[in-house]
This record gives sequence, C-alpha cells and structure tokens, in this order.
Amino acid sequence: MLFTGLATPPTLASAARIEALIGNTPLLGFQRITAHLPPTVQVAAKAEWANPGGSVKDRAALNMILEAEAHGLIQPGKTTLLDSTSGNTGIAYAMLGAARGYRVKLFVPANASPERLKILRAYGVELVLTDPLEGSDGAIEAVRELAAQEPQRYYYVNQYNNPANWQAHYKTTGVEIWEQTDGQVTHFLAGLGTSGTLMGTGRRLKEYDPAIQVISLQPDSPFNGLEGLKHMLTAIRPGIYDPALADRNLEIRTEATYAMARRLAREEGLLVGISAAAAMVGALQIAEELAAEGEPGCIVTLFPDSASKYLSENFWVEGDA
Repeated sequence: MLFTGLATPPTLASAARIEALIGNTPLLGFQRITAHLPPTVQVAAKAEWANPGGSVKDRAALNMILEAEAHGLIQPGKTTLLDSTSGNTGIAYAMLGAARGYRVKLFVPANASPERLKILRAYGVELVLTDPLEGSDGAIEAVRELAAQEPQRYYYVNQYNNPANWQAHYKTTGVEIWEQTDGQVTHFLAGLGTSGTLMGTGRRLKEYDPAIQVISLQPDSPFNGLEGLKHMLTAIRPGIYDPALADRNLEIRTEATYAMARRLAREEGLLVGISAAAAMVGALQIAEELAAEGEPGCIVTLFPDSASKYLSENFWVEGDA
C-alpha cells in the first residue's frame, strides 16, 4: 500500500497539473540599469521563464493544443504534433505533449543552441535538423513540405499562422500586464518571432486604452545573432502578423543585445536569454527618450526566457580579462 500507516490516504485535492502553472508570471523592476531615469519613467518586464517549460511559448503552445482538442482535431495517444521551431515553442510542445499524451515531431535549424536540442531530446521529441544557413525560414519550408505530403499522419500546429497563438496572449499576457500595472502601462514592447506575443498582448492593451503605444522589436539586419527574432523585411512573414498594429518598430543591434545580457546578469542579477536582452535594449531606448522629453511613462516588456539555453555562447565572457 502506498500510504502505509495512514488511516486515511490524503486526497491531494489541491494538486495541479503542469498546465495550471502556465501564466501569471512576475513583473520585474530594475535598480541599477534604470538608475539614471527620473522616477516618473518606469521600466518593467515579465519574467516568462517562470512558466514550467521555461519560456513565454508555454502560453501559445497550450492554447494551440487546447483549441485543437476543442475542435476534435487531435486525440491523446493517437496524434503526433508537427511544427517548426527555433527551440522554445518546441520545448513547450514537448512538455505539454508528454503531459497530455501526444507524440511530437519538430523541424529545428541545426544551429539552435545545444542546450535547446538537449532538452528536446530529453523529452523524447523526434527531431529533424534543417540547414543552419536558412534559419527558421528553412525549417518552416521543410515542415510545410512534410505536412503537405502526409496530412493524415500528423497534426501540423503551424504556430506562425495559427490564430490560437496570438489569442493566448490576448487572453492572458495582456490582462496580466494591465492588472499588474494597475492600468498605468503606457508602452508595451515585444520582439517579433511568430509575432504572437506582440499581436495578442498589443490588441488586448489597446482595448483597455487606445493611447498605449505598442512597439515591435526586430534585428537590424537579416544576418544577426538574435536567435528567435525575425527580420520581417527579409523573412517569411507569419500569417498572424499585422504590421499595422505596432505604433513603432525598433531595430536592435546584436552587439547591443549581447552587452545588455551581460549587464543584466552583472548589474541586476538577472541571467536572461538573447531575446530578453534585446527587449531591454528597446525598453531602455524608449525610457531614455521619454526622460529627455520630460514625459512620464510606464514601459513594460517581457523577458521570453532565461539564459539557461544560451550559456554555451561566447558573448558572456567577451571583454573579460
């Protein structure tokens, strides 16, 4: 008997499934990096690594799976989930697939960080590594070909074109930011990958207050080191992306992002991923502009993940003695 010696085994009525841990992430403030700003200009970021799969992509992956289940498109124990990913959405699929009873097959650029590939293999995902020179677009084209060839064998989740992606953030992320800032948020920034985070969160925040500025972030060139972010002018444009939603677009340099990642670690104690550091570069730019103009602001971004999947990168020690 499992509960030997107990007259009445505990019911564990309060025990939660892993899906229940997704969302409601903390809103972080900063001390040293923002110390030069006036008190009327505040910067905050959602700590999305607090999700059980370690990234913001848990939100979208869960909603896409739940919507497919609700429409009878997938069935636990019988369906293989198929998609392309640069890593984080794939990890979310893998975690949720294991928890809900789905096999997972993913097309991933071969230059995805070694840590991400090891995590996916640990979950038992079937991986197809695509040409690293073609990046995420190459993985998209490859998975589309397989999905077209064998539509009965797989459920192609299609995160770049699946409205349940952005709707996840409309339902959760935007609501959380509004509540956590007591409705004081004036600017929201997010990087463009699938664009789901910006689209869903931005739409929800605009409904709360049309004056809120929604700002997109992307690399400043097609050849960059910002893993997970797309240079929209030269990449395959996601079907869920609406360029008209953003009030402004900021182009972020790779070098500035790497330097910010080191600063966040060494000045704030926050070991964050590459896209998170890029988000901080953008948020700080907006904050400094407001400060120079004498305008108040509550600038919110999100940190999609921690640095745990990027520690093999050399930029962490660049400039060290």
